[in-house]
Amino acid sequence: MNVRSDPRIWCLAVAETLVWAGFYYFFPAMLLRWEASFGWSKAEITLAATLALLISAFVAPRFGGLIDRGHGRALLTGSAVLGGIMLGVLTQVDSRPAFIAVWIVLGVAMGGCLYEPCFAFLTHRRGVQAKSAITLITLVAGFAGTVSFPLANVIAAAVDWRAAAWTFAALAILVAAPLFWIGGRRAAHDPEPTFADRNGGGRAVLRGRMRRPAFWLLAAGFAMIALNHGMVVNHLLPLLDERGVPAALAVLAVSLIGPMQVVGRVVMIATERHLGMVTICGVTFLMMALAGGVLGAAASLPLLVYVFVALQGSGYGVTSITRPVVTAELLGRRGFGAVSGALALPFVAATALSPSAGSLIWSWGGYDAVIAALVITVLFGFLCFVGAVRLARLHPPEE
Repeated sequence: MNVRSDPRIWCLAVAETLVWAGFYYFFPAMLLRWEASFGWSKAEITLAATLALLISAFVAPRFGGLIDRGHGRALLTGSAVLGGIMLGVLTQVDSRPAFIAVWIVLGVAMGGCLYEPCFAFLTHRRGVQAKSAITLITLVAGFAGTVSFPLANVIAAAVDWRAAAWTFAALAILVAAPLFWIGGRRAAHDPEPTFADRNGGGRAVLRGRMRRPAFWLLAAGFAMIALNHGMVVNHLLPLLDERGVPAALAVLAVSLIGPMQVVGRVVMIATERHLGMVTICGVTFLMMALAGGVLGAAASLPLLVYVFVALQGSGYGVTSITRPVVTAELLGRRGFGAVSGALALPFVAATALSPSAGSLIWSWGGYDAVIAALVITVLFGFLCFVGAVRLARLHPPEE
């Protein structure tokens, strides 16, 4: 069945949109309101987000093992419920330790129902047919930020931030969780998951993959993408302000990154038949490196910010599709849940550490140094990726 006519994929797409909106984007959407409500500093508040992402990275390999053993449907559904419950609990906290504790548990929920486990589940369930499903889901869920920021702020302005949290809690429990359960069911025409692992063999496959240099090069390459984009998202506004870009132009530029990710995915769909996913993945590294160079020139020509956003947003947006597909192609599909979960750990950890890394580089050399770091990190990632591709093709994995 074509994925566009498969209601299960649409269920997963809507569910992913809601959990991304409620668990990931809700935090930056409410950051200023929490600062005003609790009186804590941005650094004190954002520590919770960093810990949540680190926890989601830590649990990724373990959840990948559950997916390999056939529990992906329950994992996605249960994690959406857990996250919804914790958003409700969040409305009752009045101390920073409690606030951080809630987000740590939300990190567990994110590790069980955001892109990584969903795509591992689809790859486990559908094999080579998963790519089109993953693409459709990312096209829909790419608008999660567009849902979260306005909805959360409209409700918070009309009532308060707690009402916004209750709204997203209800959406997670009453809408996203049932959609995950419906979207995760098997049908008679589904391909048989020949690499399913119900006896814990995924751990043995993972150990074998981790003995391959290609695994570590791929992990490093993808982590550099995460580090690059994380620094961009967290430091773009102050960076543009320092370089004299008008505030209205800077805010518009940041708001366009999400839509440009969707544009990049559409372009990928149109070109993958001619280029192949491995080539497209390599090109995205170079697009993001070029974006850093364009950003460096934006001080003299502010309109170049739009060129930067187009390159950065579309380049990064494609990686959500290319990472699982290329991982399966280079490292094999046996034990894919455990392998992709292990690769997610450095990726998510780099995302979590990127705000602090950007601040540290800024304190040393200002935003000129940050721009240089954006280019260097992604070029280093490109070299790692090229090395992984060459080694994997010299020594193909057994399926």
